[in-house]
Amino acid sequence: MDERAVMLNMLAQELRPIEQGIEWFEALPAKSQFEVLRDLCGHCMQARATEEDGPGSVRRAGLRPTYTPAVLITRGQLNVQLGKIINLPQDERVKSFRLLVALLGVADERRRERFCADGCGHAWHQLVGGTDSGAATG
Repeated sequence: MDERAVMLNMLAQELRPIEQGIEWFEALPAKSQFEVLRDLCGHCMQARATEEDGPGSVRRAGLRPTYTPAVLITRGQLNVQLGKIINLPQDERVKSFRLLVALLGVADERRRERFCADGCGHAWHQLVGGTDSGAATG
């Protein structure tokens, strides 16, 4: 797992505070921010995120339900909506980041309960919490 995937999974599993993740995300160049959002979408699909995860993800992210990414995530056809979310304008990126981290967290929690409760070999389920800010770079 590369450093970016480690950071995203630690944020989704709440092993790092989201504020630290936002600070890291905001420091990235625009191209890298897009790549992070794209990677998050891939992780969400791998974790088997569903349309039903949308409202819980909005709550977990602490977003208003009227924010554009929040509206999109609750409209159904998750794979289509994820594509729209990662292509939102620059001023929506932090909200999109928060939401996608939360979506990954919600989907991964369910996956752990259903498929990994008795242990697994997934590297992202073997992470240990920490707060050093230099753990992941663009």
